[in-house]
Amino acid sequence: MAGLEVLNALDAAKTQWYHFTAIIIAGMGFFTDAYDLFSISHVTKLLGRIYYTKEGAPKPGNLPPNVAAAVNGVALCGTFAGQLFFGWLGDKLGRKKVYGITLILMVVSSIASGLSFGSHPKGVMTTLCFFRFWLGFGIGGDYPLSATIMSEYANKKTRGAFIAAVFAMQGFGILAGGIVAVIVSSAFDHAYEAPPYSVNAAASLVPEADYVWRIILMFGSIPAGLTYYWRMKMPETARYTALVAKNAKQAASDMSKVLEVDLQAEDKKIEMLSQQPTNTFGLFSKEFARKHGLHLLGTTSTWFLLDIAYY
Repeated sequence: MAGLEVLNALDAAKTQWYHFTAIIIAGMGFFTDAYDLFSISHVTKLLGRIYYTKEGAPKPGNLPPNVAAAVNGVALCGTFAGQLFFGWLGDKLGRKKVYGITLILMVVSSIASGLSFGSHPKGVMTTLCFFRFWLGFGIGGDYPLSATIMSEYANKKTRGAFIAAVFAMQGFGILAGGIVAVIVSSAFDHAYEAPPYSVNAAASLVPEADYVWRIILMFGSIPAGLTYYWRMKMPETARYTALVAKNAKQAASDMSKVLEVDLQAEDKKIEMLSQQPTNTFGLFSKEFARKHGLHLLGTTSTWFLLDIAYY
């Protein structure tokens, strides 16, 4: 494997503009993931205010604990399922194709979440949870594929720094969620002035307030759509094309264009590699648990604690 010229060229390539393009595109995936996952926390109070305020109550309504837990957590359940499914599918169909599928699913689900329908609060919350599960399912695919794409494009010297830069975009996505929520809320508050709840409970909530949370959630479709457009213009990663798809000629051609170097496909070496016995093992095998179990446990625990702290 180390003798393949196209892979050696990737590892030894000087940092070029295309590497930064890959960081931006993969980073936008993480940006969108964080925005979609954490923006829901900015609208839960408004959801309770709109759909669970009882007439004559001394205070505005709040989401019941079970409803709040479902609305906040259902996307994370979808993310867990999506990581398993799309991670497997990405190895079967390729990073580019599956990445496109996950982004389309995220665009559709973001818009659908904002269009959640129902004639009563239970119907709205049910449809919102349904669409946010599928949004999380798409995020679950985008999350590992974004990191994988960056890793397979990066050179050996700066791979760690590039992947760290991609992961850092999550923070900007969380920040963007708060900024969008503040801007949309302030705009509606300025356009539709209303008295405080303590002064006039009936007039304190204008009908247009229902648009606020919908716009905030649907905004996540914009970066997902832009990421899809940019990602579809990038070729499949050379590591996948050469080692999985067994097409060294296509891998060399793709990398020659983006890295601006002349590479020659080494079909014989690819053929020899394909004939060598592989040392693969299943996801739920003892070999996987022994080799990657500690890493998986550490990553999962970190995300679990981060989500608890944020919510």
